[in-house]
Amino acid sequence: MSVLLPGVTSLLAFVFAVALLDQWRERRHGFQLIWAIGMAFYGIASGCEAVAAAGGWSETLYRTWYLTGAVWTAGWLGLGTAFLLGRTRFGYTFALCLVLAGVFTLLTQRKFNYAGAGSAPILYLIGALVLALAVAIETYFQNERWPMLAAGAVIGASALSLVLMLTVTLPAPGYALDPATGVPTGELFPGTIRLLTPFLNITGGLALAFGALFSAYVFMPKRRVLAYSLDPNQAGDQFLFNLLISPVAIVVNFAASLPGAVRALVAGRLHSRVLATILIAIGGFLASGGDALNRFGVTNYFQVGKFFALLFLLVGFLISIEAFREIRIPFTSVVLRGARQERPAPGEQAPGTAAADVAPG
Repeated sequence: MSVLLPGVTSLLAFVFAVALLDQWRERRHGFQLIWAIGMAFYGIASGCEAVAAAGGWSETLYRTWYLTGAVWTAGWLGLGTAFLLGRTRFGYTFALCLVLAGVFTLLTQRKFNYAGAGSAPILYLIGALVLALAVAIETYFQNERWPMLAAGAVIGASALSLVLMLTVTLPAPGYALDPATGVPTGELFPGTIRLLTPFLNITGGLALAFGALFSAYVFMPKRRVLAYSLDPNQAGDQFLFNLLISPVAIVVNFAASLPGAVRALVAGRLHSRVLATILIAIGGFLASGGDALNRFGVTNYFQVGKFFALLFLLVGFLISIEAFREIRIPFTSVVLRGARQERPAPGEQAPGTAAADVAPG
């Protein structure tokens, strides 16, 4: 199982990446290409685990595994969600994810005191706060450029991690494993690299999960128990009040809308994106949770968690009619399942409407 499970995970991730790349080839939406890159990183990291389980770890495998899996995957998947929802008010949520990532990065260093971290925790926190403020301002003025700032954060952190990885010297044997489970850990890397893991994982993992729940809320039959508005034309004090209560209002309204969504699902009238994005959100939380447990030394369920996280993500995408109107072998005309159409409930979104096309608000 130590070879089979990560091997199957890697294969599924690469198939998923190729399907997303095929979508991008046809539709030319940036989020599809970014998700394909993130899935390719997912596949590479799991592939490293499978190869190492079969033939033993090496320094090259260890470095590649850490970069692609522990550092890059979640950040790039979350960035794809930012580009998908670039025309909505999701920028405020992404800004919150950046703030949480910066704060958690600092707290991680306070708890574990990674050697070689230097001033990196403070610098990462400052960078996160500055970027979060910039994203929030762009979102307030309804500029669709805020995903480019998110891209700057993810690409910049990815490039920095690559430079640091190429310049660090690891003590023999060049890799570190949990003695009980054989799962690789990051303890050989200096704090400058290790702290980029929570920075990108918190930002990307939460953006992926919250973005999926945001899309589910957009497309489900809604019951608004708590009213709020993020209209930038309202008075400043009203806007700040609504901005502060919006997370609570969305959660309460989401919960209140679930019974209606269940009824629509039973009646076959629920928009496919609702169930799809809920599954994607579960996958995002599982992926982030597995990485967090690994960081705290709990590695027993690491590979199982990665497999099920990918499974939820893949099934979520396949269920979404907007994402896969037809299911076919990528880069061919061989159709496995013909074109599907939405059957929305009366008054709900029109068939094929993407979350990115929803009016801001």
